[in-house]
Amino acid sequence: MPRVFAFNAIQYRSGRGEVSDLVAPPYDVIGQADKASLLARDERNIVGIDLPHTPPKELGPAEAYAGAAEKLGAYLRDGTMSRPDTPAMFVYRQTFEYLGTRHERTGMACTLETVPFGPREGGGVLAHEQTFSGPKEDRLALMKATRAQLSPIFGLLADENGSATELLRKVASSRPADMSATLADRVLHEVWTVQDAEAIKAYQDALAGEDVFVADGHHRYNTAIDYLHHVEETAGPIGPRHAARRTMFVLIGMSDPGLVIGPTHRVLGGMSGYSVDAFLSAASEALDIVQIEWGCSGIESEMEATGAANVFGLIDFASGRCFVATLRDADPLADTFGDKPKAWRTLDVALIQHLIVEQICQPKLNAGRPVKWVFPHSVEEVMKIGTGAETGSGGSAGLAQMAVIVRPTPLHAVKEISRANELMPQKSTYFYPKLATGLFVNPLE
Repeated sequence: MPRVFAFNAIQYRSGRGEVSDLVAPPYDVIGQADKASLLARDERNIVGIDLPHTPPKELGPAEAYAGAAEKLGAYLRDGTMSRPDTPAMFVYRQTFEYLGTRHERTGMACTLETVPFGPREGGGVLAHEQTFSGPKEDRLALMKATRAQLSPIFGLLADENGSATELLRKVASSRPADMSATLADRVLHEVWTVQDAEAIKAYQDALAGEDVFVADGHHRYNTAIDYLHHVEETAGPIGPRHAARRTMFVLIGMSDPGLVIGPTHRVLGGMSGYSVDAFLSAASEALDIVQIEWGCSGIESEMEATGAANVFGLIDFASGRCFVATLRDADPLADTFGDKPKAWRTLDVALIQHLIVEQICQPKLNAGRPVKWVFPHSVEEVMKIGTGAETGSGGSAGLAQMAVIVRPTPLHAVKEISRANELMPQKSTYFYPKLATGLFVNPLE
């Protein structure tokens, strides 16, 4: 795999104690109300730097990024944040409940050699999702201004023998955490600073030959590559140890029993010819659709009860009617995407994008124009967006017309498609919980 390094992380309170009021969820799941709530708890919260303007995921005004850089500099000058002389890695454990079950997920925060996406001899950094220009422009502008990587990228390792995960769990069980935080979702985040050279070497050795699969943060990793090119273009040749050559990750083994994948549903809107009856007619050749008579609260259970390899829940917001849909053809994308592996063609998220949206909704219900969509993670959030509410996943008044409820993308599909050097549609996976922003910041100078 790419080389793995300890780094001189910028941290609040010198990486010690309770920092709940200072850290935040990742920028791309935070709305304006969430940002205001975090800053009300402490005006120095990292969200004021990491999300200098809203809405997220699009380029903002230059003064917003300059203001973020000034805040980071001020916090370093007044001691709110500090950067130690000794590099470290950080064992990072998250304790949480998901669907009524308690989990612990443990990773290591470190930096990796910044290399292009794709397979490499000895292990590469592998992508599985498409990226888009808006988020990359925003993150690059922020990175140029602050000269820092503000939030870690979530990376996965196969770790089939569990040796890397076992090393982390050993550290976490040996002593109390150095730093902790609990966010509004009640996830407990704990950090152990690791500066011991032997422990760092043991972790580096456990990762030898491993691929890194980007679970969350594709836009941010692309931004790190673009930033490295920017530095090389503006500063000329830089040495192999320059900070811009290293990108901050939290690495988690696929063997970790706390690794949870949740669904990412789709809320669709902006279709000029949409009505539920028009959709049912347009989709009738591709989908078998059955209405649920007793409402949407049990839609996911009804989907599972079909036993189908591919199944979708459908919600019409205007009427409140709910449906379960299955495929009439087991491989309906074979003609249009015959060059893709079958594992890609039969992903639920690929079928939503390329069958339901591109072959049904756009041409038959929207005169060929693109459909608007947002990506919530629960049926509860889907219904909230249906009322016109803004959430961290998106939404606004008048947007929502219908929702497509989807099951989680299986982990084996992520591994298989990434190793085939293929990309899934955007928002194909949702690894719960998100990593916190503000526990460590990676300086790039």
